[in-house]
Amino acid sequence: MSGPGSGVPSGGWRIVVGCDDAGLAYKERIKADLLADPRVGAVDDLGVHDGDHTAYPHIGLAAARKVAAGEADRALLVCGTGIGMAISANKVPGVRATTAHDSFSVERSVKSNNCQVLTLGQRVVGVELARLLAREWLGHVFDPASASADKVAVIDAYEENRCG
Repeated sequence: MSGPGSGVPSGGWRIVVGCDDAGLAYKERIKADLLADPRVGAVDDLGVHDGDHTAYPHIGLAAARKVAAGEADRALLVCGTGIGMAISANKVPGVRATTAHDSFSVERSVKSNNCQVLTLGQRVVGVELARLLAREWLGHVFDPASASADKVAVIDAYEENRCG
């Protein structure tokens, strides 16, 4: 379900996916799931692809820049632990990224923190759990009228004063 009232943008989520060599298998599997999900309108794959060797910071930064520029609604990134991708993506002003390995953290990353970027660790979680977390992530939306909105606004204001 997408469109008004669902929290999913009209036309579906525009998702950027990316990985380094350590996350290629999961990125490919999750990308296939995203392409088959009716809540997803478009998937932009930044790589790596089979045979490519691009370090995680380049992919994490590129994905986050697309989110910050409004070219994508969200990004899903995979590396060995998810940590490097999250650190990289968080360097882009206006982007909030997190590594999550359980359903509750995935939910709260969006609902409490308005994270647009989910990172996963191929060496940390099993593929079926990673697929489940990606599906659940698509169903969560941030409510700007929630009790968490004031907390997110503090982060946004700090970033704007520091980077803007």
